Amino acid sequence: MSTQARSRTKLTYEDYCCYPNDGRRHEIINGDHYVNAAPSTYHQHVSKRLQYQLYTQIELAGHGVLYDAPVDVHLTDHDVVQPDLVVILNAKKIIVTPTKVKGVPDLLVEILSPSSIDHDRVLKRNLYESCGIPEYWIVDPFDHKLEQLVLRDGRYQLEPEAEIVRPTFIEGIAIPLSEVW
Repeated sequence: MSTQARSRTKLTYEDYCCYPNDGRRHEIINGDHYVNAAPSTYHQHVSKRLQYQLYTQIELAGHGVLYDAPVDVHLTDHDVVQPDLVVILNAKKIIVTPTKVKGVPDLLVEILSPSSIDHDRVLKRNLYESCGIPEYWIVDPFDHKLEQLVLRDGRYQLEPEAEIVRPTFIEGIAIPLSEVW
């Protein structure tokens, strides 16, 4: 279960860097500290297979880079997250630093765990929408569904469910979900 440790002042990236390397996922959202347990093996299985699809079609094809968790994504002074997968196209590669991603990636992917459902569907969705993340995928490994949220006029809109997901931020990419589950 995702737990929140409240503080009186909003936490920053400098505070975040002080958290221990304890095998749990630490994040700061709106200045508050959140902690999640390590993901399950099935979660990691789905992550690996989706990562493979994105890696071969985006990174190996020379369109951009792909990172998997844990990688720090520093969105604002008070928002540091560790999405399961992060895609940054070549035009935005300047946001990749030696220690983190500092800025708005093209795609963030969160794979649901029983303990992270509300965290990913509500808290992170609102954060990613307000930060202007062009596309956000919520992957449900248990129901074998991928929700493709696309930012239009500052709000996320859900794309129709499909067996083959086609990112809207890049042409010519097709992710067959039968290869993910």
